Amino acid sequence: MDITRVGFGAWAIGGGDWAFGWGDQEDAQSVAAIRYSLEQGVNWVDTAAAYGLGHSEEIVGRALKGIPDGDRPYVFTKCGLVWDPSDRAAKPRRVGAPDSIRRQVEESLRRLRVERIDLYQVHWPAEDGTPMEEYWQALLDLRAEGKIRAAGLSNHDLSRLEAAEKLGHVDSLQPPFSAIHREAATEIGWCAAHDTGVIVYSPMQAGLLTGTFSRDRVGRLPDNDWRKKHRDFTTNLESNLALAHALVPVARRHEVRPAAVAVAWALAWDGVTGAIVGARRPDQIDGWLPAAGLELTPDDLKEIAAAIESTGAGEGPASPHAA
Repeated sequence: MDITRVGFGAWAIGGGDWAFGWGDQEDAQSVAAIRYSLEQGVNWVDTAAAYGLGHSEEIVGRALKGIPDGDRPYVFTKCGLVWDPSDRAAKPRRVGAPDSIRRQVEESLRRLRVERIDLYQVHWPAEDGTPMEEYWQALLDLRAEGKIRAAGLSNHDLSRLEAAEKLGHVDSLQPPFSAIHREAATEIGWCAAHDTGVIVYSPMQAGLLTGTFSRDRVGRLPDNDWRKKHRDFTTNLESNLALAHALVPVARRHEVRPAAVAVAWALAWDGVTGAIVGARRPDQIDGWLPAAGLELTPDDLKEIAAAIESTGAGEGPASPHAA
């Protein structure tokens, strides 16, 4: 698959009535945002069954309805998180049982209104006792049967990647990766050496690196927004905002917004194929879309690395050249 450097991330459009929601969301705005991203040339959408407990997939399916097959974007989704319909506030369970995965893929196909999923990923390592080898084999079987075009892993560490690769090729990895959370650099390096694609998520760190956040704005987040209580927005907020502020001069030099610099920084790492970037309204897309063609200079990267070091924000190597 020849994917664009940025893809539309559909986590936030799942709505606010579940454990990891982003607050209330208007479906019409979600559909408009997806379609606008496609009009601007983005050619893939990443979602998951768990986002909004099925709702995000349904919205993606609605947004793509009526688009001719030749113009449809690639659709990526995930399995492995199972929820209780009677308790939407409960955290989904991490389930890897092969029979469960087969049920999940059928449900995702129905919600997305597609005949085949372009990239199917295990969302998190299973916690139901299913060995990784068993749930990875289930995805390999789905790939062989044509239910899915490619098989990947999300939020899996190096040891699990190596074990999965022994059974069958890992087409892609989806790790969290931003100038704040840089811990996945090791896994990204492994992927570069093993012809495994990497689509990073949260390159703007859930909005922190867009240049639009402040302590006051965090305080105004609704109670059904997961970010309000997360350490990135509480105990670590000051260092994270300081790093976001340091991106502003770089953005001015390139005549883009800080959001685009944050995404371009993640894309600058060898092995990163693309970045998943979320939006809840069409106008938000204009802020990060230029990242697809933005090449940060060595001086830019040194400046950002120095800011990472001075602010103490996050963990992991501070520069693509230091990994």
